[in-house]
Parts: sequence; structure tokens; C-alpha cells
Amino acid sequence: MFLPLHDRNPIVNIRAPYVNYGLIAVTVLVFLYQQSLAPQAFDHVVLGFGMIPIVVRDLFPEPIAFVPDEVTLVTYAFLHADWMHLLSNMLFLWIFGDNIEDALGHWAYALFYLGCAALAALAYLMFNFDSNAPLIGASGAVAGVMGAYAVLFPWARVFVLARVVLFLPIPVPAIVMLGLWLAIQLFYALAGSDEMIAWWAHIGGMAVGVAVGLLVRRMLPHRVARS
Repeated sequence: MFLPLHDRNPIVNIRAPYVNYGLIAVTVLVFLYQQSLAPQAFDHVVLGFGMIPIVVRDLFPEPIAFVPDEVTLVTYAFLHADWMHLLSNMLFLWIFGDNIEDALGHWAYALFYLGCAALAALAYLMFNFDSNAPLIGASGAVAGVMGAYAVLFPWARVFVLARVVLFLPIPVPAIVMLGLWLAIQLFYALAGSDEMIAWWAHIGGMAVGVAVGLLVRRMLPHRVARS
């Protein structure tokens, strides 16, 4: 397995990726709030703001109605189960999100991220019609960011921590690293893995990101000319 550490791809169109910083900050603050809760209250937050397929499909009443069912298609992305879940998602968002914000602009990037979250949740729902388990985590939205990055900056160098003989940072093209990541998601999704991981949300989010990346590459080539 591999772990991305950083990329070599400076921003050129914006002063700083303020939206990306904000998304990371809000997600971390929400998780810290979750961690401050008693176990029962933690579960209530997950049930109230997580995306539950049978609830969204109106097959079952929402157990705790903090927000309308449809809103959970976005709110779920700001909840996480544990520290590893949070940190892995935020690491990927930190590495890849700044360049997508640079390409799209601040407001468009915010809408893109939330849209990826919602469409990733719908992709998960399509393959888990009757699930009563709440979907939580930013993985689907982050996968959208990664998909756009693969299209817009395929040859940008991403330094990954990989085991050859020892664990060493190795530079690889983004398209290779992200393509391998997608292949792993597809393998486990098609194999019907029993792990509690939303493989189809990851795949759906990345598909949305790729589609948006192709559109941006066609309509705003000047913002990604260096790729």
C-alpha cells in the first residue's frame, strides 16, 4: 500500500486555497465535537446527520430528524467514525484540494466539493438500496477532488510513502497514483468486500470529479495550462 505525502504542483491563479482550508477546518471541528460527546449522543449525531439509504428512499422514518433527509446527502461528509478515518481523508484533501480550488476558483470549488459529496452518496445508495447503516465520511467528496486532479494535472509529481525495501518517499505521476487508488476501489467493490467501507461512494465521487475535470479542461484551459 502507499500513502501520499505531498505534491509538487504550486497554485498560480489564487492567493491561497481558503475554501480548502475552511473545509478541512470545519470537518476537523465537527469531529472534535463528535469526540466530546457521550457514546449515545455520538450515535445520535451519526443517525441524524449521516445518510441512511432506506431513510432517503422514504422506506423508513428518520430515526432522529435533525435535518431533512435530502440534506444528509451533504452533511454525512462532515462526520467521521474515528481519527484514522478523519486524518486519511483530510490528508488527501490537503494534498489535492488546493490545486482544484486554484483551477475552479473559490466559490466554484465549494460547490464542486459539496456536489461530489451528494453524488457520491447517491452512487452509494444505488448499490445499497436497502441498507439501514448510516454513511459518513468525506471520502466520496475527496475522491471527486482526486478525480479532477487526475484529469487536470495527470503528470504532476506526487510523493508517496511506499515500501520497496524500506519505506521511502517516491515521486510518481498523479495519474499513476490515483489510477492505482481507483483500481483498488473497483477491485473491492466488484469483489463484494465485507469491510465497512463505502467503495461505491469512492468510485462515484471520482467519476464526478473526472467528468468535471474534463469539462474544466475544455472550457477553462488557461487555468490548467501547466498540466
